[in-house]
Amino acid sequence: MATNPLSGRVNTQGAVDLGALAAARENQAKAEKALANAPEGIVRAVTMENFEVDVVNLSMTVPVVVNLHSDRSPASAQLTPLLEKLTAEFGGQFVLALVNVDTDAQIAQAFQVQAIPTVVAVLKGQPVPLFEGAQPEAQIREVLTEVLRVAAENGITGGLDADAPESAEPVEEPVDPRFEAAFDAIEAADWDAAEQAYRTVLDTSPADTEAQAGLAMVGLYKRTDGKDAPADPQGIDERMLAADFAALEADWSTAFALLVDCVRLTVGDERDAARSRLLQLFQVAGDDPAVAPARTALASALY
Repeated sequence: MATNPLSGRVNTQGAVDLGALAAARENQAKAEKALANAPEGIVRAVTMENFEVDVVNLSMTVPVVVNLHSDRSPASAQLTPLLEKLTAEFGGQFVLALVNVDTDAQIAQAFQVQAIPTVVAVLKGQPVPLFEGAQPEAQIREVLTEVLRVAAENGITGGLDADAPESAEPVEEPVDPRFEAAFDAIEAADWDAAEQAYRTVLDTSPADTEAQAGLAMVGLYKRTDGKDAPADPQGIDERMLAADFAALEADWSTAFALLVDCVRLTVGDERDAARSRLLQLFQVAGDDPAVAPARTALASALY
């Protein structure tokens, strides 16, 4: 992983944390507490309508850190509240701009986003790529400190304080109460209860992508809990288990390739099971670049 955030892109291939959803919930609670006492306007939702004012123009005097996130991305759910908390801790030395790429794809295209989430600094109107994906808090803190150092070297030393009038309100994204039972069950590693909680949401909202991804992720945890990754997977069952362990490490290319092979080598119920498993992992992977070619490979294997 690059130690200087302004010298190159940071490696984004991290493992899927067993408590990812629970961690996101905890980070959100910490963010809300930190933002309660922070200067107004340090976190703001940005769309095409206010992009020029709240990003480009503001970056002439205050460093702006842009978080391009998606509601469909588990990594975004982990990263956004962590960035909010750190922004509050830095006390107005920079502004955090939240861009939802699902609704403002033009901004994502302008930044040439390749993965979600992506974090970019804007200094005097110029974008500076920082990192992609959910990163450890210590690493992010180091990146933000470096952004402030580079900003100061370029004469960008302004900031926000509690007395400064700001038009934008801090952005808070509270946890959907329908998911509380699922988060509690995940914290307790009670996979059956977590599955039931997500199914309860889906009973009333079948198209809820967060619940779909959560259910798929819990299934992944449940299948691998207490097991070891096959060293040399041979049969269909071992290959499917090996794919699960690859998914736990966010090695999506390997996971998808194993399952596509399972689809290609099987018929009937076994093929249906392998295909279903692959579709579940697509939901967990979200917008990872490996998903699109794997969907094409699946179609080829089926037909």
